[in-house]
Amino acid sequence: MPASQARSRARDRNNVLNRAEFLSLNQPLKGNQESRSFSRKQSGQAGAAGAPNSNPKERRQSQQLPEEDCMQLNPSFKGIAFNSLLAIDICMSKRLGVCANRASSWGGARSMINLLGITGHGIPWIAGTLICLVKSSTLAGQEVLMNLLLALLMDIMIVAGLQKLAKRKGPYDVSPGLLDYLTMDTYAFPAGHASRAAMLSKFFLNHLVLAIPLRILLVLWAFCVGFSRVMIGRHHITDVLSGFVFGYLQFRLVELIWMSSNTCQMLISIW
Repeated sequence: MPASQARSRARDRNNVLNRAEFLSLNQPLKGNQESRSFSRKQSGQAGAAGAPNSNPKERRQSQQLPEEDCMQLNPSFKGIAFNSLLAIDICMSKRLGVCANRASSWGGARSMINLLGITGHGIPWIAGTLICLVKSSTLAGQEVLMNLLLALLMDIMIVAGLQKLAKRKGPYDVSPGLLDYLTMDTYAFPAGHASRAAMLSKFFLNHLVLAIPLRILLVLWAFCVGFSRVMIGRHHITDVLSGFVFGYLQFRLVELIWMSSNTCQMLISIW
């Protein structure tokens, strides 16, 4: 027995895995379990020591931190899809911003594109509606113009409120103009010019008798006004599309609260 024990000790002594630097490889599970249990003991002692000083809200937040980290490391399918669509929207909007500045590929046409955008601005439309309302002498014309003025004012307030809530910047660092500040159209989502153009085109198509070529030109005008805002780098594609949707919804709202001829005459007399 002593001889066999001496031989086993010599064999263990000559084994490379029994050296100190290889002990972690020889018994990884036991070492990990001991280190984990030791760290848990330390964290438990620290938590017990700091329990009187910490309130329940802080303990609840510390317990939620690992779950929040897991949510960030493993995003949901909806989050991945939304971020992908957002990246595509930004990329396409930057490529279509050919008139964002003078150094762009279509920088020479920037003045013409800005002029096209002014045709969909709220201030010229409100001023023109007021002038036509003063010169109008028919009850039907005054009724249509008063409801058009209501639609324009409502469009400015709704778009300004939505932009203040979203606070989305445009694809390019393009500062708003003076007319944009007057109508509080300083952010990107939704596009105020697009919503106004869609609302006006739908309003005129419903309440004016127009020939087919004029109706087609009216729809093309609304599309060009919205697309011009992408070309100068003020809005994303989704901003313009959402502006078209909000413009149509605003038209439907005006149709629901349409002011009668008597109401319009009463408001005109007060004014």
